[in-house]
Amino acid sequence: MAQLVVVGLIVSSVIALGAIGLTLIYGVLKFAHFAHGDLMTTGAYVAFMVLFGGGHIGPLSFGYGMIPAILAAVVIVAALSVAIDRVVYRPLRRRKAGLVILAMASLGMAMIVRSLVYIIWGPDQRFYVLGIQRAKQLPFGIMLKPDQMFIGCTALVVMALVYLLLYRTKLGKAMRATADNMELARVSGIDTEWVVSWTWAIGGGLAGLAGVLLAIQSHLMPEMGFLLLLPLFAAAILGGVGSPQGALVGAIIVGVSQEVSTQWIPPGYKPAIAFLLLFAILLVRPRGLFGVKS
Repeated sequence: MAQLVVVGLIVSSVIALGAIGLTLIYGVLKFAHFAHGDLMTTGAYVAFMVLFGGGHIGPLSFGYGMIPAILAAVVIVAALSVAIDRVVYRPLRRRKAGLVILAMASLGMAMIVRSLVYIIWGPDQRFYVLGIQRAKQLPFGIMLKPDQMFIGCTALVVMALVYLLLYRTKLGKAMRATADNMELARVSGIDTEWVVSWTWAIGGGLAGLAGVLLAIQSHLMPEMGFLLLLPLFAAAILGGVGSPQGALVGAIIVGVSQEVSTQWIPPGYKPAIAFLLLFAILLVRPRGLFGVKS
């Protein structure tokens, strides 16, 4: 059970990165971005395209070429997210399109992005590094691969940086003000379009990083981000949509619950746990654990 909990925490760190980006976008723009999972996939494949060189960084399975690959994934997916907003979502917002129209547009973008991944990289599974990595023995009989430790530590550092950005910088204050009331923020002198662009850039960057970490944990395939979309939404809704801290807590609950459930059910049914948690929180507390009444 301890082994499953620890593995669940590693999975939670990837879910948390995606869910925080998702909840930031919802907090500012108030619509569900269904293309977020496929942006994660794009980040994973961008890193695969940029990755070069062999060798290893200590006990890790990959070499120093992974560092520029991760940076490229973060920057390119962030830029792609901003471009999608400028080309697709901003014109719809200016025409006063409803939330349903925006959500359907994001669903269409998800299909377009996934189709482009198929066209460029094909349907076959790919790996950053071939071979099997041996797990390390930790206290209490826990076995973890060095790559998994890297994933967890990287996610924690990035989430700490996001927290500092949101609560210790001028941009973070502007983002929180815009999320509370966009019209009031605008008349108060905040450039809300500037805030929206930064929100897309941060959310996209987190999605790109989450996609790379997910691929390090398993492998690359065009549906990888789409398959994680339900746990992402479950984590964001469970914690309270619009709350980054809530997204982190929700991700931990979803990730650990999915892994621990394999003690009693086949692993293929893990996504059902995310759905059940989502269904339960909507029935018991629709605004989520850290959400506020509207």
